[in-house]
Amino acid sequence: MEKKIIAGIASFGMSGKVFHAPLLSAHPGFRLKTIVERSKHEAKTLYPDVEIVNSIDTLFNDKEIELVIINTPDHTHAEIAHRALMARKNVVVEKPFTLQAGEGEDLLNLAVHKKKLLSVFHNRRWDGDFMTVKKIIENGLLGRLVEYEAHFDRFRNYIQPSWKEDASVGTGTIYNLGSHLIDQALVLFGMPEAVYADIRVLRTDGSVDDFFDINLYYTGLKVTLKASYLVKELGPKYHLNGTLGSYIKYGLDPQEEALKKGSQPTGKNWGKEPKKLWGILNTEKAGLPYRGPIETVRGNYMAYYDNIHGVLTKDKNLIVKPEEAINVIKIIETALESSRAGKKMRL
Repeated sequence: MEKKIIAGIASFGMSGKVFHAPLLSAHPGFRLKTIVERSKHEAKTLYPDVEIVNSIDTLFNDKEIELVIINTPDHTHAEIAHRALMARKNVVVEKPFTLQAGEGEDLLNLAVHKKKLLSVFHNRRWDGDFMTVKKIIENGLLGRLVEYEAHFDRFRNYIQPSWKEDASVGTGTIYNLGSHLIDQALVLFGMPEAVYADIRVLRTDGSVDDFFDINLYYTGLKVTLKASYLVKELGPKYHLNGTLGSYIKYGLDPQEEALKKGSQPTGKNWGKEPKKLWGILNTEKAGLPYRGPIETVRGNYMAYYDNIHGVLTKDKNLIVKPEEAINVIKIIETALESSRAGKKMRL
């Protein structure tokens, strides 16, 4: 019988409600014991068998809880993850890992000292479209890749009351959506030689950045990462060009929307994308031209927690390592510095 890891979630905001609670409760290798929910009363309705508490200290003081999910506001990640590790808990931190790379390095050193798991929820590695892009590159279907462009655009022309709109706590789209795009680029290409970024506030009365255009410099390859909150007509999510051809992909991975609607993240059709959204590959391999749709790999956010369970019970290798999450923050810090200075910054 598979060993169940006893878990607690530090908050029941968007990430707790949409991602962590559904994934943990559906995974046979975990038992979601406790959720911290301070003001609203949604968790008990959705998870009647889970203990609902209003203090995060309950997670740290409960000797039965082995894994704590830190999904509190971004600026609290470093402090609360530190407290969780000091309480000898294994820790998963929602992205962004921390606001400063140095904070992440301190947490990594503490996790090593305490001999505890520390990982960051970079779930977009298991977006079906990204896994398809990764497969296309690894199989050399475009020849030598020369240009990679990835977007994470939305249309939100309003300012909602939230810590996410409070510039004083250090937040913005670069930390939110940027963490995903940067992590994906680093998975594919590693750390760049230099960074140039244009980061702006575009929305009326906005105080945090809601637009970025980041260029990562590699030898022989141009990488562009973009996001904006004022894109009503969406362009491609991915656009790749190589010496043998191109790949272009529209649409978003369906998993987040399905989770928002209350669907269970299980079954053979979970994460499958409709054929109308498959990307188009136009290439020539071994002298054979091809232009047409490429089936999108089935997305699977559950794979993240599969790996966490395997690390804790079967000594598997950790996939999303804290060192990698620290590199994401280093790129964000460099991008912010580049945007302020208006010039390319070497790493």
